[in-house]
Amino acid sequence: MIQDVHDRSAGEMEAKCDCLQTVLAGLSAEEAIAFSQHFDALMDRAYHWPLWGAAYLLQGGCSDDAFSDFRASLISRGQLAYETALADPDAIDTSDFDEEVWFYEGFQYAVTDGVEAAVGFNPPRAQPHPSQPSGEEWQEDQLDQLLPRLAAAF
Repeated sequence: MIQDVHDRSAGEMEAKCDCLQTVLAGLSAEEAIAFSQHFDALMDRAYHWPLWGAAYLLQGGCSDDAFSDFRASLISRGQLAYETALADPDAIDTSDFDEEVWFYEGFQYAVTDGVEAAVGFNPPRAQPHPSQPSGEEWQEDQLDQLLPRLAAAF
């Protein structure tokens, strides 16, 4: 569903959000809740120190909120982009990098609004959000070694 929305919107975030919200609003309550839970699981899985390092390099710094926007925007790019970034954050394809698109504040709200339209309320998370990112924490001066390709490019 996310890949289809990404493809139909040509990657334009506002159109992507509108399209996703419409698709989600048309689902049954059970399907919408399942989508919401899957989206939360993807966000949690991407709450990963190495990926945060990549976001930090791409933006020249990255707060908690910006990292949340980055993870949601990454999910919006489809399964291949998401899985590639998680497997090797240094291999993220940045050929079309646009900071506004990659750190778009809104895709997660399209999910929430679309699910709420289908269900009638915002369902609670199935699992609490992790209190800490997974993986090994880094220090800023280590990013050149951890993510050499991104560090050189950004």
